[in-house]
Amino acid sequence: MAVTPPEAASPDAAGQSVGYSVADGVAVVELRRPAAGNALDAALRSGLLAAVRRVAGDGESVRAVLLTAQGRNFCVGQDLKEHAEALERGPASAFAVVRAEYNPLVEALHALPVPVVVAVEGACVGAGLGLALCADVRVASEGARFSTAFTGIGLAADSGLSLSLAQAVGPSRAAALMLLGDRFDAEDARRSGLVHRVVPDGQAAAEGLALARRLAAGPTAAYGEVKALLRYAAAGAGLSGVLEREAAAQERLGATDDHRGAVRSFLAKEKPSFEGR
Repeated sequence: MAVTPPEAASPDAAGQSVGYSVADGVAVVELRRPAAGNALDAALRSGLLAAVRRVAGDGESVRAVLLTAQGRNFCVGQDLKEHAEALERGPASAFAVVRAEYNPLVEALHALPVPVVVAVEGACVGAGLGLALCADVRVASEGARFSTAFTGIGLAADSGLSLSLAQAVGPSRAAALMLLGDRFDAEDARRSGLVHRVVPDGQAAAEGLALARRLAAGPTAAYGEVKALLRYAAAGAGLSGVLEREAAAQERLGATDDHRGAVRSFLAKEKPSFEGR
């Protein structure tokens, strides 16, 4: 399901591989290669990275992001036809893309200070799963299906999946999923904590957009601090370091208009309104 009309989206340099639009504080980034299952070829990877960097450059106009896709599938992972052609030129050439393109994309998504919501329909496989796990909130349709897939073609993992999957479902389950490569459905993903909400087929994008709009109307600075604290803790920080980071974050947020206004609203028994500053 597309949530952005074609005329509202900006094509990337390679054509229409990735849609980008901003409305109501939400940047919608849409994969647009449905006939290929949104397989990640060079144009799609380039367009995605450009879109994520554009989010970062749009400043206060973007307060949340929705990552979604056209067609029946979210993303089936790396375009294997393109990969096979690269292998013919030599393995070093084929795998240079990991450091040159996948790693910067994953790092750029993780670095976004605003909440990121992903909406998954159909297949979410390999690097596509890695992209989905870059999001803070994940919505999936009932028919969504997931797989790490890498060992099925004799590879390990990329796109940060070794870390993000273990964080989402725990090290033991992540090991089984990565070694065996078994598919799992949306309900399995919800029970394990990988997906936060399951909706009827065809409704993931609409639900994701609703959640993104809700987040865009919230305390943007607080969300950014929450994301930074979680990243710091996930990197193995000790309790003392986390406590100090939390204290510093609270001091910064205490100086924001959103915090002071919310306190006044609470005391007046009114619903707070957040302006993102």
